[in-house]
Amino acid sequence: MAFKPLHDRVLVRRVEGDEKTKGGLIIPESAKEKPAEGEIIATGEGARKDSGELIDMAVKAGDRVLFGKWSGTEVTIDGEELLIMKESDILGIMA
Repeated sequence: MAFKPLHDRVLVRRVEGDEKTKGGLIIPESAKEKPAEGEIIATGEGARKDSGELIDMAVKAGDRVLFGKWSGTEVTIDGEELLIMKESDILGIMA
């Protein structure tokens, strides 16, 4: 993939949620919510302070993260649906 986000933006691939409930019921596509969990595919170099000093990114490619339900902008790159969002939209890194 030849895409690199700019500044403090990240490219995220959603991680698919469960297709069954804990009780074993199958969830139809129309009732599924989009997952708020994903894997970082690529990151920008980071934001800059007013002085021009670079602020390093707290996330890196391969990190599994949680983000807000309505975070990011959906894009299609190489036929795959991905999200571009600011690093500040990420709620945390899954350990």
